[in-house]
Amino acid sequence: MKKIFKILLNRIPRPVLINLSVFFRPFIYLFFKGSRFTDPIDGRSYRKFLPYGYGRQRENALSPGTLSLERHRQMWLYLQNETDFFSKNYKVLHIAPEQDFLRRFKKMKNLNYTSADLFSPIVDVKADILDLPFEDESYDIVFCNHVLEHIQDDRKAMSELYRVMRKGGWGILQVPMKTSLQETYEDFSVTDPKERQRLFGQYDHVRWYGMDYFQRLESVGFEVEVNFYSRTFSEADRKKYGLMENEILPVVYKK
Repeated sequence: MKKIFKILLNRIPRPVLINLSVFFRPFIYLFFKGSRFTDPIDGRSYRKFLPYGYGRQRENALSPGTLSLERHRQMWLYLQNETDFFSKNYKVLHIAPEQDFLRRFKKMKNLNYTSADLFSPIVDVKADILDLPFEDESYDIVFCNHVLEHIQDDRKAMSELYRVMRKGGWGILQVPMKTSLQETYEDFSVTDPKERQRLFGQYDHVRWYGMDYFQRLESVGFEVEVNFYSRTFSEADRKKYGLMENEILPVVYKK
């Protein structure tokens, strides 16, 4: 049963899982209710988190309630503990928004919130990240997570995010990274989905980012904070929240 459950979790796309979870959420919570793990996004505690990951499974990665992963919970905790995101008035652009974040951010009275994506049917604006339909310096905060690894001309996409951010603005631009890689590994000649998954970790990725990701961001004008935010928590709290010690939270600024 456990093996079947893992297969279903990883064969069904997370957006579909999230939509299904809206209906089943009360039953999911009752089934997984406990005290060992806490999802900071919904504030609920569970006896376990679920395994997740393409190929090799990560144990206790997926929250049963919000279906958040480690990176989502790290970002939420950072916003909650280190910023005034939940209290100050901000104009926010969210590229390819995580569905649970989108629902929560849209309800926040202090935010003038715009979601954008080229394909998603749930966003406010249909937009190509390589040619965003927004004026220069339009947004105080820009979120763009796990998007750039899909884009061949990632520096063009980065420059568009920089262009629409106001001076004094900031953002979070997460990507899948290997801290063991000094240089990003990319090969645009690879188009076979199985080969892409083998080389880049997912069938629709075109690269594995290395530690030079931050130099790419700086090359378009951003100032970058390489933030291992999970490390600010004790080992006990990292386990409690289901965080990864070596996951970087890239925070960018436009001075």
